[in-house]
Parts: sequence; C-alpha cells; structure tokens
Amino acid sequence: MARPKLRRKPRHHEKRNWRERLVSVCYLAPSVLGVLVFFVLPFLVVIVYAFTSDATNLDFVGLKNFEAVLSNAAFKEAAKNTATFSLMAVPLAVGLSLLLAILMDAKIPGKSQFRTIFLSPMMVPVASIVLLWQVLFHYNGVVNEITALFGITKIDWMKSDYNQLVVLILFLWKNLGYNMILFLAALSNVPKDVLEMATLEGAGAVRQFFYIKLRFISPSVLFVTILSLINSFKIFREVYLLTGNYPYGGLYLLQHYMNNMFRNLDYQRLSSAALLMAIVMAVVIGLLFLVEYRYGKDVEE
Repeated sequence: MARPKLRRKPRHHEKRNWRERLVSVCYLAPSVLGVLVFFVLPFLVVIVYAFTSDATNLDFVGLKNFEAVLSNAAFKEAAKNTATFSLMAVPLAVGLSLLLAILMDAKIPGKSQFRTIFLSPMMVPVASIVLLWQVLFHYNGVVNEITALFGITKIDWMKSDYNQLVVLILFLWKNLGYNMILFLAALSNVPKDVLEMATLEGAGAVRQFFYIKLRFISPSVLFVTILSLINSFKIFREVYLLTGNYPYGGLYLLQHYMNNMFRNLDYQRLSSAALLMAIVMAVVIGLLFLVEYRYGKDVEE
C-alpha cells in the first residue's frame, strides 16, 4: 500500500507568517526596549551598587552596605513606620471597599450617585488633595475649628501622635472607590445558578457570601490586596508634600530615608535599602499568592 504524500505548505504562506512575525516584533520592540532601559537596567544597576563600595570604583564589599543600613537608626524607624502604616491601611482598604461593593451590589436606591461620589477622589490632582488636607488639618484648620466648638484643645495634627491617622484617612479616601469598582466587577461574575441553588437550599445572605461569593472573588481579593499594598508604599508622595524631607514621628517612611540618601549622594545605602524593600515586597506578595491558591483552588478546578 502506497504511503500518502504529505502536502507541503506553499511558500507564500511561509512568507506571510514570517512577515506577520516581523510586524509583531516591530510593534513589541519599543515597549520591550522601554522596559529594559527604564526598569530592568536601573534595577541591575541598583543591585551592583548595593554590593560595591562607591559608584566610581565599584569595589565589591559583600554585605557591608546591608549591615550599615540595617544598623542605622533612621532606617529602623522608617521601616517600623512603613510597616505600621501598611498593616493598618491595607486591611482597611480591602475590607471597607469590599463592604461598599456588597452594598452597591444590593438593590438600594441611588447606587449610581454613590459610585460617582466614591470615584470622585480619583479625578482630583495630588496637589489639590494635599491643599485640601492642609486646610482641614492645619493648626488653625477646619477640623480644629470644629473641635474647638466642643471645648477640645487644638492639635497640630501633622506634628502629633495622630499624624498617621490623618494620612490613613487620606489613603482610604483616595483608594476605596477604585477598589470598590474592582470588587463590584468580581461580584457580578459569581455564577447566578450557584447562588440560586444555595437560596433553594436555605442558605442566607451571610452564608452565601462566605461560602460562595468570597471563594469566587478570591483572585480579586488578592489583586486588590497587592494593589493596596503597593499604594500604601506610594503614599510617600502625599506625605512628602505635606511634611517635607523630615516629618514628625510616625510619618518618616522608607521612601523618606531613600530620598534623603539620594540627596546626600549615598547611592550604596539607597540601593541596599531599595533592594531590601523589594525583597520584602516579593516575599509578602508570594505569601499572598500561596494563600489565594490554597483557598480558591477547588473553585478554579
């Protein structure tokens, strides 16, 4: 029996595929080049600086720069303040935005108006937000004027033990709306037939949320948690505009330390601190992925 001959693709198909690949490479090249130049290359430079003596000689010194950073009192204070703020801000941002999303997902009047109110902070420039907070929490600001009506002594909020609370309110005001929209999108994708079956079985709204909805939206919970964690580190921009290079007490963050090292041209300590921060972030995000994988594994399957 004669073996059937395999048809070979015409050459014009091969030429077309080659041209399509070339066009794809041409479109991707600027983005890849931008990432390499502005992200990958600077990160590699940071790694080199973290293990060398100075930016000119580049003599390898091992872990001495890390030891100097970890033994520095300013770095310890900045790391403690950053960790404290993130531990407060991230759970509140995730929990409150999820609660708002549940309320918006229910049948309540004026949902579109509420969504607009919560999303409006995203349209406000950072400079305007800082100016608003200065008006509210200045020593002679609106908040002190209101509390004075009740006989409460004025407080210099940004130079008191409550300064992290002031920034925490700002952080939540800025981020709750966006997180709420992400959770609303996730809740809308929960299978309706599963919820209807749970209702027929007699499961109430609370049981449906914890045993069904929360399992299905666990990837969104992970994403919002990571996003809130990153945003909690980025709050430095507002804090810097409010308080400057050396804020009082609990507002001296890791970014303040690195910014001051940059101003002093101490690139070795700056790079070591940045690398330590990146490692901690990678470990925390890895743990979050592990928790989400174990919690939502059966749902994905």
